Amino acid sequence: MIPKTFKRRHFLQSAALFSAGLAASFASPRRTRASDDYIEAIVIGSGYGGAIASLRLGQAGIDTLILERGRRWPITPEQNTFATFDAPDGRAAWLSNQSLFGDSIDVYPGVFEVLKEQGIIVVNGAGFGGGSLVNNAIIYKPKREIFYRVFTRSIADYDELDSVYYPRVQAMLNSSPIPQDILATSYYGKTRLFMDNAAKTGFSSFLLDLAVDWDIVRQEINGTKRPSVIAGNAWWGINSGAKNSVDHNYLAQAESTGHVNVLTLHIVTDIAEIPGEEKYRVFCNQINESGQVIAKKTFTCRYLFLAAGSLGTSKLLVKAKAKGTLSKLNNYVGKTWGTNGDNITTRTGLGTVTGNGGTAGAAIELLDGPTPIVVESLEIGNTADGVQSCLGLGIPRPAGKFQYDPSTDTVNLHWPTVADKAIVKRTESLFSTLDKGLNMTGAQPEHQTEEGMISTTSASSQNNAAAISGHPLGGCVIGQASDKYGRIYGYNRLYVVDGAMIPGSAACANPCFTISALAERNMDTIIPEDIHS
Repeated sequence: MIPKTFKRRHFLQSAALFSAGLAASFASPRRTRASDDYIEAIVIGSGYGGAIASLRLGQAGIDTLILERGRRWPITPEQNTFATFDAPDGRAAWLSNQSLFGDSIDVYPGVFEVLKEQGIIVVNGAGFGGGSLVNNAIIYKPKREIFYRVFTRSIADYDELDSVYYPRVQAMLNSSPIPQDILATSYYGKTRLFMDNAAKTGFSSFLLDLAVDWDIVRQEINGTKRPSVIAGNAWWGINSGAKNSVDHNYLAQAESTGHVNVLTLHIVTDIAEIPGEEKYRVFCNQINESGQVIAKKTFTCRYLFLAAGSLGTSKLLVKAKAKGTLSKLNNYVGKTWGTNGDNITTRTGLGTVTGNGGTAGAAIELLDGPTPIVVESLEIGNTADGVQSCLGLGIPRPAGKFQYDPSTDTVNLHWPTVADKAIVKRTESLFSTLDKGLNMTGAQPEHQTEEGMISTTSASSQNNAAAISGHPLGGCVIGQASDKYGRIYGYNRLYVVDGAMIPGSAACANPCFTISALAERNMDTIIPEDIHS
C-alpha cells in the first residue's frame, strides 16, 4: 500500500512532458520539476545490490522508490508461479517468443532474459528480486589470496568483509550446504558421483552453501510440496518457495519499513543530472504484461542508486555520458567488463547415474598457479540420466566495453572474439583427469567445455560457439569509475551498488555473495556520511 505521503499525483507524470525530450527538460528544469514525481532516493533495480540499498535506506528513514522493470513473483498456494523446464511458457523469458532452450513461447515479462550482445550472450534475471530469482542460489565466499588478485587492498579489505559483511549477508539469505539426509536421496546422485570422482582422482571437493530452505526441500521429497529444487528448475524459478531469493528477505523487510515503495513493470531509459539543483531525473517507460509501453514517466530524486545489473547499470551510464546528461562521468565508465570466467562442461556417458536435484551441489578448487579455476557440479532439470553439467569459474581479462550507438539510441556490449584460453585449457585438463578416474569404474565419459568464443571437445577441436555468461561483472568499477564505496566520480549522491562495480571477476566465486557484502559495506558508509551528515 502506498503511504499517505505518496498521493496519486506523486505517481503520475504527463506523457506530453516526457515527449518533449531530455533537451527540453534541461532547458527549463524548474518548470519541468513541478510536474515530476519527487522522492528522496531512487533505486533502479531490485537484485542483490538494489535490495540491500533499499533496505538500509528504509531503515534509515529515507523515503525510497524502487523502479523495477519486471513484475513480482509471489509463490502461489497452487505452487505454479513459475514456468518449468518440462512445460515452458512466457514466464520463462523476458519479452521474448523463445526460451533459452529454443522453445516457442508467448511474449511475456518473464524472469529470464537472454541478451545477444556483440561477441557474447549474457543471461540475466528480470523481476522483483533480480538475479536471485533465477540463479543457482550459490553463496560462495572467495578465498583471501584469490580475492586480492581482483581487488586491491586499498579498495576492499577482505578481513573486514569476512568478519562483518559476508556473515551479515549469509544470515539474511540463510544459506547452508545440502544436508546429508537430502544428499543421500536419488535426486542428488550426480553430486555424489562428482565428489566420489574427485576423491578417487586426488582432488578435494566440498559442498557449496546454497540459499535454500531445506525443510521445504524435504517437503518436496515427501510429496507435500511441488518438486522444484529436486527437479532442478532453479533457472526459471522455484515454485515450492524453497529458494531464499531477496524478495523473501531483504525486499520484504525494506517494504515493511514504511519508507520503501516499489513500481514494477517500469523500465528506466535515461538518467540525468538537473543542472544547478543537485538532483537527478529518471526517465522510464511503464509497460503492460505484453511489453507495450502504456505510459512515459519521470521521477526526480536527491540520491540515485544504480542496481540494474552490470549490463543495465553500465548501459544507462554510458548513454548518459554520450548524450551529455551526465557529462562529467570519467572515461572508465563502460569499461573493465568481464564474464567471471564462466564456462560450461557437459559430461556424458556417466552410466545410469540419476539426479537433477539442485540448484547446485559440490565444487573443486584449483587455485594455485597463474590460472586459478573453480568447477561446480550443477543439477539442471533438463539433463538426462548419465549426463551432468558443470559450471567453471576463473579470472578472465576484463576486456569487454560498452559503446553508445546514436543512430538507435542504444548501448551495446563488445566482447573480444578470443578470450582466456588458459581457463578452458586448465578446465579441460581437470576433466580429462576426472574422466580417467571414471573409466576405472567402467563408465565411458566424454565432456565438452565452452568458454568465451572457444568450444573444445576432448581438449582438441575448436569452433566459434557463441560465448555465454550468467555472471556479468564490471562497467562501473570501484576504484576506477567510482570510489571504494560506489560513489560515482564526477557527481554527488550518485551510486553504483551492483555487479557493475566488480572488475570482471568475483575471484573464482559466484558473484552474488561478494556483490551483497560490498553493497552492505558501502551502505554502512554512505548513509552516515552522505545522508545523515
